[in-house]
Amino acid sequence: MLVHKKILRYPRLDTVLMVEEAIRRYDGEFRKKALWQNLPKKMMYQTFCVIIDYLFASRKISVDAEGKIGWIHYPDHAKKYLLRKDLVWKR
Repeated sequence: MLVHKKILRYPRLDTVLMVEEAIRRYDGEFRKKALWQNLPKKMMYQTFCVIIDYLFASRKISVDAEGKIGWIHYPDHAKKYLLRKDLVWKR
């Protein structure tokens, strides 16, 4: 469930892409604050949290039981599996 907060500063597209690339590079290696500290360029933590919330809501990242962030958005892999005849899609 998304919680609507008052956002003072929306991130630019290049900032969102930088965070996405960092998550892909460090897939499952860091928790939220450690990932923020290892970004190539510094940004406000509140802006970083807005990006993380967006990526989580859009199902591009997941957070495991230890709190580590991982990239889970692989549309090419999904298309490949959907085309396989031996796999069945159940609704």
